Amino acid sequence: MERGKGWKLRWSKLVRKIERIHTLGDRQGLLERLCHPDKPVILAFANAHAMNLLAKSEYFFESLCATDIVLRDGSGMETLFNQLNIPPGLNLNGTDLIPDAVSQFNGHCIAFLGTQEPYLESGVEFVQKNLAPQSSCVRADGFLDDNAYISLAAECRPALIVLGMGMPRQEEVAIALRSRLTFPCLIICGGAIIDFWGGKTSRAPLWMRQSGMEWLFRLQMEPRRLFQRYVIGNLVFLARAMVFPAFDRRLGRPVIKRQVKNSTSAFK
Repeated sequence: MERGKGWKLRWSKLVRKIERIHTLGDRQGLLERLCHPDKPVILAFANAHAMNLLAKSEYFFESLCATDIVLRDGSGMETLFNQLNIPPGLNLNGTDLIPDAVSQFNGHCIAFLGTQEPYLESGVEFVQKNLAPQSSCVRADGFLDDNAYISLAAECRPALIVLGMGMPRQEEVAIALRSRLTFPCLIICGGAIIDFWGGKTSRAPLWMRQSGMEWLFRLQMEPRRLFQRYVIGNLVFLARAMVFPAFDRRLGRPVIKRQVKNSTSAFK
């Protein structure tokens, strides 16, 4: 385990930023509020992989903390909150929440920025058929510079922008978009969501998702690419999660037990 307290301070700040949603009713309330931003608003997700990345990268930490709303994603984060004696709330992983959010924008222009063809086109077709049949959609692959995405968004003025570039790139693009766009929109950091829609990546069976084992399914599907993230990364995360609570208690910072009503702060 790393010496020094830099990563622990970053974890402490991020943990207190995460919005924890405790009931299905509150989850629906969050979705409804996300549809009515009065400015560009960024929705991001914190999972074990994100915590490992920000432990190593001050830049990614600053990007993630600069987003407007961060939600708990995955069983690893549930373990961390339990270690801290904080109710973890619902698992609001992006793969399940984002489709519901997209459906809320049916009838509005939606931009999909990320992945590559043919998965990008297939993903957009899936959305138009299943989630937002009345929406006009624009798309661009995930390998352009920030200015290209800003120009596309400024021209089309989408109400929703879904980024499917993976961490940390999508958070960087989200910050750049928010800083330059002048119209209300929701910007979602969606990870592999467009790949799921486009058929590049398969979802785990429902029982694996419900038991927090979707990571194991993805590892079986792509062992070479995901070994470092899910095998080494999960062990590193758990090791950090075991030593972090003692440090966090020594800081003497009260834990803010946020309820769903606090998720409206991004729109004020």
